[in-house]
Amino acid sequence: MGQPVQNQPMPDSPTTNHPELTVSELAASLKRTIETNYDQVTVRGELGRVTIAKSGHMYADLKDDKAVLNTIMWRGQVDRLTFRPEEGLEVVATGRLSTYEGRSAYQMIASTMRPAGAGALMQLLEERKKKLAAEGLFDQAHKKPIPYMPRTIGVITSPTGAVIRDILHRIRERFPVRVIVWPALVQGEQAASQVTAGIRGFNAMTGADRPDVLIVARGGGSIEDLWPFNEEVVVRAAFESEIPLISAVGHETDTTLIDYVSDRRAPTPTGAAEIAVPVRTELMLGIEESGQRLKRALTRALSRSRDKLAAARLPRPESLLQSKRQRLDFASASLPRAALALTQRARLKLSRLQLSPATLKAEIRGQRQRLRDTAVRARPALMRLIDQKKAALTSEGKLLETLSYQATLKRGYVIVRDTGGQLVRNAAQAQTLDTLRVTFADGDITAAPFEGETPPPAPKPKPAPRRKGEQGNLF
Repeated sequence: MGQPVQNQPMPDSPTTNHPELTVSELAASLKRTIETNYDQVTVRGELGRVTIAKSGHMYADLKDDKAVLNTIMWRGQVDRLTFRPEEGLEVVATGRLSTYEGRSAYQMIASTMRPAGAGALMQLLEERKKKLAAEGLFDQAHKKPIPYMPRTIGVITSPTGAVIRDILHRIRERFPVRVIVWPALVQGEQAASQVTAGIRGFNAMTGADRPDVLIVARGGGSIEDLWPFNEEVVVRAAFESEIPLISAVGHETDTTLIDYVSDRRAPTPTGAAEIAVPVRTELMLGIEESGQRLKRALTRALSRSRDKLAAARLPRPESLLQSKRQRLDFASASLPRAALALTQRARLKLSRLQLSPATLKAEIRGQRQRLRDTAVRARPALMRLIDQKKAALTSEGKLLETLSYQATLKRGYVIVRDTGGQLVRNAAQAQTLDTLRVTFADGDITAAPFEGETPPPAPKPKPAPRRKGEQGNLF
């Protein structure tokens, strides 16, 4: 008998000591391994795609020239950023590595992020500055003058910082005016939007509440702290402001883009208050000094006038009247002689006329003759005028006769009136009357309306009576 055949492993089924894992188990193992070994990493790279979701989370690509790292930052960390993440900006991110099992991808969950040194931010700032300058936002032609004595000042800053206290204190000691504070964050991710809302909100006001000048202020800090005032939305809001705007961001050595577009830049927030209002005591001293100068000028003018009057050496009033009195005396003395001479000349002229009744009668005869001559010459013209008027009157009379109602009556028409003399214009009105007055061309008759459709036949004339002995007509 032969030996029994033992079972041998198949050559295409190799043996292995590794346990079998599901895909989910392998993904979970990889996730634990990566999160354990890379629970705290710091990565430097350039931001590629940057997306802020509606939830507030940020999704970005952190890359260099050879690799790309998907990066996530949750909303709480995004709100604490001091700058706005933009594509092309080099940053340093700190966080932990994890995996996303659904896509077999690893990613970085960043807890902090900052620009990779001031050089990157300065480069971004310079590029943005060139862009806005090319659009003309920094031109001097757009600068508005700051009012000398504003009634209301609008301040956009943090309501709890030292900046607003310094501004209020300086305004109070220089020239107390009304101040309206628009609370806004001056640092962090939400600062740019709140400052923009403050500028546009003040410009939207109307009436007495609308400020005459705006101050945008915050204290000093690093370039990251001041970055909200380099944001494009803030710069454009300041450019579009109809109210003059003073920028007071940081210290004197700090410069942001809002400083270039504002109507006036102040070195400090306190300096902004000094620009906004004058010194009240200095104004009062200036008014008093101007009053004194005016008094001195009036005194000098009065003194010069007095000296000029004295130099003119005007005569005394008595000497001015002496010559007038003398002329009056001469005129009084010559007046009787002049009146006598005038009377004599009038008498001489009257005697030369030689008036007498005969002279008057001759003058009357002459005037009568001239009047007769004038009447003789005017008679033909007067007769021609009378003839013309007669002809015109005759023509008008014929026209009146043609157009009169009597001419119409002669053509067979009649006028129907009631007993009161009022016109009857239709049959319905005539049916209501008992008696009618009918006017013909040759006179009036009285008639009564007939209610039937046809009038009754006229009565036949009675034959003439025959005379006694006369035979009638057989035919």
